[in-house]
Amino acid sequence: MTKIALVLQHDSTIHLGNLEPVLTARGYDIQILDARTADFATLTVEPALVVVLGNDNGVYEKDVLPYIAAEEAWLASRLAAQQPTLGVCFGAQIMASALGERVYKGDSTQIGFREVVPTVAGENSPVRHFAGVPVMEWHGDTFDLPAGATLLAGSSDYANEAFALGSWGLAVQFHPETTEAMHEEWLVTGRESVASHGIDPQTLVTERDAHSAAMEVASQAMLNDFLDGLEQA
Repeated sequence: MTKIALVLQHDSTIHLGNLEPVLTARGYDIQILDARTADFATLTVEPALVVVLGNDNGVYEKDVLPYIAAEEAWLASRLAAQQPTLGVCFGAQIMASALGERVYKGDSTQIGFREVVPTVAGENSPVRHFAGVPVMEWHGDTFDLPAGATLLAGSSDYANEAFALGSWGLAVQFHPETTEAMHEEWLVTGRESVASHGIDPQTLVTERDAHSAAMEVASQAMLNDFLDGLEQA
């Protein structure tokens, strides 16, 4: 039977990146859905896995962007049924919101490669692969940890960087999916944001050259571990 991985995408530049080859190798039929135009009320796909990717908009903008509310309601039903779901950055935040928690602007904006530190639980989770491996961050929002979730990692700026829901749900606020090509594109599309925060683009390029390769290895290991857990459940 074909396993469908339904990918909720919000921007063509924010895609699966280095995670795509893992899903393909594991036999998933990847189906991309633009969440901004999707009709979640009539969605008939029954995916084995849902991957929710990043977004330039915030979860708290659902009052002015109706698609976010529709996406969240659909995800809330999926999470209530404990169906396999992976959230990345905005994806992690909307998972938290779908579970009834608050998503809000944080005290700082993180852009660049940063260290995320696994918790004790995180050291025995798929996130353990990022111990000592800086990972790409590009966010200024955060969330409260959902009830019943297991905190897996934090960073110097944000306590909640990753959480698990049993063995079937994984949410990471960082961007493990980025490749060097994606990073280069983000520096172009996000140049105003980078400049507004007083960040030197060349510093970001230097960070990428130093850390991207190791991060991609860790990212693919994380996803393989998560998928192993789904198969063993």
